[in-house]
Amino acid sequence: MQHGPAVRRRKLGAELRTLRGRAGLTSGEAARLVGWHQSKVSRIETGASGVKPADVRLLLDAYGVDDARLRDLLLALAGSGGGHGRDHWWHAYKGVLPPTYRDFISLESQAGAMRTLETSVVPGLLQTPEYARAVTRAAVEGLDEDGLDALVEVRLARQDVLRSHPPLALSAVLDEAVLRREVGGPEVMARQLERLLDAARLPQVRLQVLPFAAGAHIGITGPFVIFSFSSTSDLDVVVLDHLTSSLYLERKEDVEAYTEAFNALQFHALSPEESLDYIAGIGDGA
Repeated sequence: MQHGPAVRRRKLGAELRTLRGRAGLTSGEAARLVGWHQSKVSRIETGASGVKPADVRLLLDAYGVDDARLRDLLLALAGSGGGHGRDHWWHAYKGVLPPTYRDFISLESQAGAMRTLETSVVPGLLQTPEYARAVTRAAVEGLDEDGLDALVEVRLARQDVLRSHPPLALSAVLDEAVLRREVGGPEVMARQLERLLDAARLPQVRLQVLPFAAGAHIGITGPFVIFSFSSTSDLDVVVLDHLTSSLYLERKEDVEAYTEAFNALQFHALSPEESLDYIAGIGDGA
């Protein structure tokens, strides 16, 4: 089990180790070139410690790497904030957010695209405040009002990724159960369905409904999220949520399997246009 930032640290370290080898340098020689101790280079290459974008630039210069696309990619892995990166605003909530949730937000803030299957609740990026409050109250036991308010604030702040420049591209397949479950009661659910209709009309959002009539499907094993990054598919990560933790899958075989599963779900789901009509029908009591 790996946390989100650990996934990126390991990918970054492996690439830097490869580039050092191509430059014909030992880790000790590389360290001397940039004025570090050899152990720092080793920790970076194994993903044991994080690395600042400025340090990545030093290493890339030492290795003679002038490929602009590759440099941008590795700086993004180091959290340079380039491309789709956003400020680490969630650090202000460190006291109330578990590490796995912070990791998820970190990936979400850096990703260029997000594909998600939801089988129980509306995706967090599309929730209304009332719906978010009801979901959070049910999911987190023993939460006082201040803690509840903070988590709802975080849920709503995450939605800024859909309004940034450029925005996160969101593709979501929703099982019909998501639309039928009255989270927070009829009035809250009615407003939530309206929110989905509004979101589905945004150019950066593709929303599809998987109706009960579709029968059993590959997604019945549970929800999942695939994060993709603009520079390369090598960074794609699958996130599986569990009750007390999250699992991050980064192996190429795993990512390909979940990508194929998501493609199959989209094929069997209603089209975006049909999904709008379906959601509107449920909202009208059909």
